Amino acid sequence: QVQLVESGGGLVQAGGSLELSCTGFGINVSSRTMGWYRQAPGKQRELVATITTYGATNYAEFVKGRFAISKNNAKNTVYLQMNSLKPEDTADYYCWRFADYWGQGTQVTVSA
Repeated sequence: QVQLVESGGGLVQAGGSLELSCTGFGINVSSRTMGWYRQAPGKQRELVATITTYGATNYAEFVKGRFAISKNNAKNTVYLQMNSLKPEDTADYYCWRFADYWGQGTQVTVSA
């Protein structure tokens, strides 16, 4: 089945870290810009970070200096390393390939 599959979400205390993974099945993550979005309860989905085919990265202001996006083309996987997590980072996190595919989401909960 053609899909992006996220993993790595969970419950963490404020100040902690998590690493999210997004693996493409039947989808080449190295062929287009990839990104992570998030959606908190009652809020709109918002862009967190992107990485281009050349490895250039871009971040939303609210995660700069705390989150890092990367990819391993050999593993067909994109990562989001999240450090210094805050309760306001609590959301469902979605992997995205430019213009076509979305993952099913993985839940991140940060307790105060």
